[in-house]
Order: sequence, then C-alpha cells, then structure tokens
Amino acid sequence: MSLLDRDLIYVTGKGGVGKTTVAVSLAIAAARQGRRTIVCEVAEQRHMNRLFAGSSHDREVRLEENLYAVTLDPQDALAEWLGKQVGGAALRVLSRSQAFQYFVAAAPGAKEMITIAKVWELAQERRWTGSSATYDLVVVDAPASGHGVAMLRTPDTFGDIAPGGVVRRQAFKVRDMLRDPARTGYVAVAAPEEMPVTETLELQDQLLEAVGRDPDAIVVNGLYPQRFSAADRAALAALAERPAVVAALAADARAREQRAHVRRLRRGARAPVLTVPYVFQDALHLEAYAVLGSRLAQRI
Repeated sequence: MSLLDRDLIYVTGKGGVGKTTVAVSLAIAAARQGRRTIVCEVAEQRHMNRLFAGSSHDREVRLEENLYAVTLDPQDALAEWLGKQVGGAALRVLSRSQAFQYFVAAAPGAKEMITIAKVWELAQERRWTGSSATYDLVVVDAPASGHGVAMLRTPDTFGDIAPGGVVRRQAFKVRDMLRDPARTGYVAVAAPEEMPVTETLELQDQLLEAVGRDPDAIVVNGLYPQRFSAADRAALAALAERPAVVAALAADARAREQRAHVRRLRRGARAPVLTVPYVFQDALHLEAYAVLGSRLAQRI
C-alpha cells in the first residue's frame, strides 16, 4: 500500500529541517494523482500564509485542482466541535464564558487534543458541519518532533481520564485512526546533520511509544550534490589558491559529511530513508514542490 493511499499522513521532525516542504510536496503529488487532498498546519505555524497567497487560518482554501490548504486554530476547532455536541444556546453561553476559556487555555493538552481531533475530522466522510467538503487525503504539517509526538499522545490521555460520554468516545476514535496503518502514515523529516539525525532516531522510538508505529518513511531534506571524485579533488587541490576552487572544495566537503550522517541514519532507521536534494533558490513555488513530490511519490 502506497503512503499516498492512506487517509492521513502526519509529517514531523526537528524544527527547521523542512517539514513544510515535504508535507506540501506530498500533498501536491497526491493531488496530481487525482486524490482530493488538503495540507494543514497546526500549532500556529502560519507557514502556509507565507508560502501561498490566499491561504487563510481556519479556512480551507483551494490552491489548484484537487489541492487545498488550511491553518488550524484550536479555539475555532473547539467552537466547531462544541457546535456539533451542544449547539444553540448552550454553545453561546460556553463561547462567552471567561471561566471556560481559561479552562481550555490552562488544561494540559486541551488545545492539542482538539487540534488532533480536528485533523481527524478533516479525514472523515461525514464531517462536523454537513456542508463542509470532504477529502481523500489529509497531509499534516505537524509541530516539531517533541510537540508533534505529544499531540499524538493526547487522545490516549484524554480517553483515560474522561469519565465517559462524548469526550471519551471522540478521543478513542482519534486514537484508533492514528494507530491504524491502513489509514494513517507517518513521515519523519531530517536534515543531513548530526543533531537532526540523532533526534530522528529518537523520534522513531517516541512514535512507537505514542501510537505503536514506526515511521513509514524518513525523508532527509537538503542534500548537497556530490560532484567530485577522489581524483577530481586531488587535481583541484593543486589549484586551491583560487577562490572558486576553495568554494567548490568546501561544498564538496559538506556534501561528503552530509552523506556520512545519512549512512548513520540508515544504520539505525527502521524505515526507508529517502533523500531530497538541496534546492538553490530562496523561495519555492507550486511547480517546484511538485517536482520534489513526484520524486518522493516514486519511492515512498
């Protein structure tokens, strides 16, 4: 079963390694295979607003055919969920209640729970609001690994402490989907550097503890091209006083160091390790993401 055939793909990793790049690339690949796909970000990252003009918080925005984006806000998600559960006058009272707002803000994991519940809702055939569109695939640009794994644990936590009723049932529905390998896939994103590789190896153990799953794939983002052989480097060393040669040799040394980190990752990984080349431009557009997504889709 291809990763893109799941209902939900959860993309996480150390901050700054390119999670958004991988999430958007996978979403475009799925959309161009004909799957109606939404890529959503959580934890107030607001990367989508910067990447795509018109992307808006808590509004599902069409980017191209079969491709949508949304930035989830926990407060809005909570109001939507309460609207389904209680509705009417009770919802208006709760929405205006300062004590209730303080409770939601202060309760450990409450925002994470409602956010992951909203992610679950996006992947359902019947959504909380009957007029809402449905999707074949939800790709989550999740928070950095520590926060991202903590979010995955909240359904278990809330399901265990809830005395029963709708909160407990909702939590366990989310938990069951997150643990189901036929419905949910996990992608860990790393950079070819020492600390991101170490954190990624730790992340696979944390995922196993949180949802009983290893990553389905590990994507190493930003790999420099290795252009020179040992003979090439020896020949260039004779010209090392030239600035262009110094820069070329420095880039080659970085590329070789990156590959050493990738080899270490592969030795400890329990999932396929894929690499994405470094893109030498300041900003990517949809077609650039599409190229990366196509490369990943062929191997994932």
